[in-house]
Amino acid sequence: MISVDNLAVEFSGTTLFSDVSFVINPTDKIALMGKNGAGKSTMMKIVAGAQKATRGNVRAPKDAVIAYLPQHLLTEDNCTVFEEAAKAFKHVFEMRDEMEELNKSLETRTDYESDAYMSIIERVSDLGEKYYALEDVNYDAEVEKALKGLGFKQEDFTRQTNEFSGGWRMRIELVKILLQKPDLILLDEPTNHIDIESVIWLEDFLINKADAVMVISHDRAFIDNITNRTIEVTMGKIYDYKANYTHYLQLREDRRSHQIKAYQEQQKIIADNMAFIERFKGTYSKTNQVSSRERMLEKLTIIEIDEIDTSSLKLRFPPAPRSGDYPVTVKDVSKSYDEQVVFKDANMSIARGEKVSFVGRNGEGKSTMIKAILNEIEITGTCQLGHNVKVGYFAQNQASLLDPNLTIFQTVDEVAKGDVRTQIKNILGRFMFSGDDIDKKVSVLSGGEKTRLAMVKLLLEPVNLLILDEPTNHLDLKSKDVLKEALLSFDGTLILVSHDRDFLQGLSQKVFEFKDQRVIEHFETIDAFLERNKIKSIADINLKK
Repeated sequence: MISVDNLAVEFSGTTLFSDVSFVINPTDKIALMGKNGAGKSTMMKIVAGAQKATRGNVRAPKDAVIAYLPQHLLTEDNCTVFEEAAKAFKHVFEMRDEMEELNKSLETRTDYESDAYMSIIERVSDLGEKYYALEDVNYDAEVEKALKGLGFKQEDFTRQTNEFSGGWRMRIELVKILLQKPDLILLDEPTNHIDIESVIWLEDFLINKADAVMVISHDRAFIDNITNRTIEVTMGKIYDYKANYTHYLQLREDRRSHQIKAYQEQQKIIADNMAFIERFKGTYSKTNQVSSRERMLEKLTIIEIDEIDTSSLKLRFPPAPRSGDYPVTVKDVSKSYDEQVVFKDANMSIARGEKVSFVGRNGEGKSTMIKAILNEIEITGTCQLGHNVKVGYFAQNQASLLDPNLTIFQTVDEVAKGDVRTQIKNILGRFMFSGDDIDKKVSVLSGGEKTRLAMVKLLLEPVNLLILDEPTNHLDLKSKDVLKEALLSFDGTLILVSHDRDFLQGLSQKVFEFKDQRVIEHFETIDAFLERNKIKSIADINLKK
């Protein structure tokens, strides 16, 4: 059991939260929720030991292992993928190596009665007790299983980690965490850079094999599937619910309704007493009653009503100009990088107004196909855009492509044309950038703010073919819901790459699966696709390797 006792965080005269206490039990799967800026990541860092609280402390058993995966990683690249993942067992190997060194020392020493000799004996005994108490594990097999579970192929094991993108390096860190079998796993946005199959693998692991888990995530399906408890950080305090996210939303609404009712009743009591005091002030026969009511009002604690995050993305895509019948036609397209075949002989035709999903493991060619459609790379075969197609493209790294030295206003003003330039402040307001916010530098924005700003640029001109590659990374749940509604009402053609099952649900009528160097067309929703393929457990996914 891990206990959090009276935590408080203050900075620059502002209290982020105070007097926060809760207990993490061995089987708790906790969603840490709250609006942006409420202090979720700060609280998680304190529990992880990565940050100090102003007051309070975190207590854990002496041998407890707490593993933390931050949202942004700082990794060193000086070894292979397998070697880096095997560092999860570093403490085991260090125990073994130290025992071997000490035993060698004992073989050559003759000072059997000395304190130094007895100290070595005690150390070897202590290490041996811990080492041999460990279950008999084939460490190489465990590393291989975990790496494959999170999408690595056998040939990736000997590649240097610096050959991989940030998302893949995050997976290596996640593998190391999972292999440590910690008492508590802390995950800050773990699904942002992994594909659907890997998310499902991770879900299965956390549900069936992990002990306690605390997670911050904007992936509704993920947190609903894995959690049995929700801790909400709001207005500098916490509320603790024995419920998953969806149930928590209902309970929170009930709580707020009770608060409003109690607040209104209290306000009526205050008003009645104030009226009595005002009426009988100075009346000798009522002096004691007036004083009594004044003292009562002075001691009264005013009921607070929980804040509601009223900031909300206002998003609607402009009407799409009419395009030809088939905005995208792909015929016998193949693409290779040196000896590596990404896909071959791929065919697809996407009709005007269709909404389709590209799914498959990372590295199977989804983003490569988008680049082929946009004529950004050389291919064999033909990719053709139809008559009068106007493309709006949101790349997977779109937010990182923004100029960090520009302000929010300058970023939009740079690409705005004509009358739109007079509406920049109004447009930014719809994207939750108002007042002095528009003068902030891009470099100080959060991941979600950068994503919203990149979306602004996408909406400056009407388009009839939207291509979105992982648009929901870093967006909060409310913003994702608003984006989804806007896409449902978009009257153009949509190609969507996403690993977020809840976001994909109901958005596409067709799925293109990228797998084993092929592109396979499925006339079904993403839910039907996942159900049919029975990608529900680690066993199913391992069979597909």
